[in-house]
Amino acid sequence: MSSSPTPRGQLFVVSAPSGTGKTTLVESLVASMPHLRMSRSYTSRQARVGEVDGVDYHFVSRQRFEAMIAGDQFLEWADIYGDLYGTSQVDTERIQSEGDDLVLVIDVQGARKIRRRGVPVVSVFVMPPSLDVLESRLRGRSTDSEAQIQRRLEVAREEVRAFHEYDFVVVNDEIGASVERIRAIVTAARLTLAAATPAAERIAATFSVGEE
Repeated sequence: MSSSPTPRGQLFVVSAPSGTGKTTLVESLVASMPHLRMSRSYTSRQARVGEVDGVDYHFVSRQRFEAMIAGDQFLEWADIYGDLYGTSQVDTERIQSEGDDLVLVIDVQGARKIRRRGVPVVSVFVMPPSLDVLESRLRGRSTDSEAQIQRRLEVAREEVRAFHEYDFVVVNDEIGASVERIRAIVTAARLTLAAATPAAERIAATFSVGEE
């Protein structure tokens, strides 16, 4: 008897204003949820202290990034504060074909590009409890200048208006609770009729054995 084909993994998109904590949430979720992986973006920016190539991002030169754009190698890409970030089409296809679900942590403009491609995704927008809380978190990171903080807040004011473009909205008021909310979304997506049909059909087929 031939083995059943591996079910194709689903694609999840998580977006949020800078400083909301989306990466921390997704890393925690992926670490505790089987068959769920986090996409590692390519970027043209320099690695920060403590960041590791291939773990935090795939760090490449701006020249190589632009060559990848020209070669249509990205599922989506965006210019964020002057640096380029993108999701590899090849990496995404490989992970989904292996049967694992994949989470893309990308900004609003990247999510829009994926939608325009017609790629099936389950999308989640993560919001901070308020603008004041977001500003406090940005200042608490101690990694940005005052000018950078003000720029991030300005962009955040625009991005939060896009929440209605997403399937789900999660307010990150507390990390543990927010991880559980996103976990519930992933679990529910895995149980939709479209996602569950291949396994359900295999089970239903066993009820047909011996029928005339």
